[in-house]
Amino acid sequence: MPLTSPSPSRQRILLLTLDAFNTIYHPRVPIPDAYIHAARARNLPRAQLLTPTSLGKAFKSIFKAQTKAYPNYGRELAIRGEYGGARQWWEEIVRGTFRIALSDGFAESGGTGTSAGTVNANANAHTNGKTNLDTTAVQIPEDLVQGLLKMFASRDGYALYPGAESLFEYLRRVKRQGTASGPFDRVVVGVLSNSDDRVPAVLRSLGLRVGKVRADEDIESTRLPGFEERGGGIDGGLREEESSGQQDVDFVVTSYEAGVEKPHRKIFDIARRQAERLVGCGQEDLDWTMVHVGDDLEKDYRGCLQAGWRGYLGLEGRSPDELEGVRAVDMLEGLEDLEGKLEGFEE
Repeated sequence: MPLTSPSPSRQRILLLTLDAFNTIYHPRVPIPDAYIHAARARNLPRAQLLTPTSLGKAFKSIFKAQTKAYPNYGRELAIRGEYGGARQWWEEIVRGTFRIALSDGFAESGGTGTSAGTVNANANAHTNGKTNLDTTAVQIPEDLVQGLLKMFASRDGYALYPGAESLFEYLRRVKRQGTASGPFDRVVVGVLSNSDDRVPAVLRSLGLRVGKVRADEDIESTRLPGFEERGGGIDGGLREEESSGQQDVDFVVTSYEAGVEKPHRKIFDIARRQAERLVGCGQEDLDWTMVHVGDDLEKDYRGCLQAGWRGYLGLEGRSPDELEGVRAVDMLEGLEDLEGKLEGFEE
């Protein structure tokens, strides 16, 4: 869907959405290193056998199995009360990772061998809502599981990219001044992530002010079991600070709550709808420009283009052969480059 030229008499609104993981923030230390450190700190048996390579392979194995068995953090089963949702999903990831990595053969080989746990995980053997891993493996202490979940729900596990700090400072100035930014009269900022409901907590812990607007695709989406405690949607109206530009992030839409993942058009449509509710004016008086920024070529960049949005793709760690079909003007070395592109925005 092509972007239309705005009428000079209509207010022009920029809806800017950002991916979260590996766009706004990144792990403070590599995830395998964090798992190993936590295991050794709690004296987990055989933890000295763990290496970043073996732990990383085990994590990828169980993550792939869990994603296939329980898509989107088990959302559909959670709505029916048959699964614990995102929290249970990640608890099983943590336990499964260690059980595979510490199983006989796998640990001794540094992750190059096979084990009963690896075979079961790759076969997606799940029963009664639990991942059916090697039952003879070492028991994983509950405080280790919950400690890692807590770490990766806060600044203990993540850090902002320097470019994100620069971008949000720029957006704060724009909102504080209440004046036009480049060609736009107002900017609405959202986070659009294929993730669970820990995203708002991570953003807040990193010093960002986050509004309470979330996906409201159905009434069940506001009652999903997860990490964030909140009320039943936003039907009661928005708080003053949620509609007055006082937030760094005006709303967060995660795939877990939206019911679909990027690149599905529906998740972009949900973000647009929530932004319209935030602005609150008669839509006939507004011209919207929708822009999404992320690090995934298919899910972020091509997904938003197919939804009729403008897209920018982060380049960190990419080789030139991964950028086929990406316009040069849509490439970002870092989020700090986005300010200039928005100030001089052209369709």
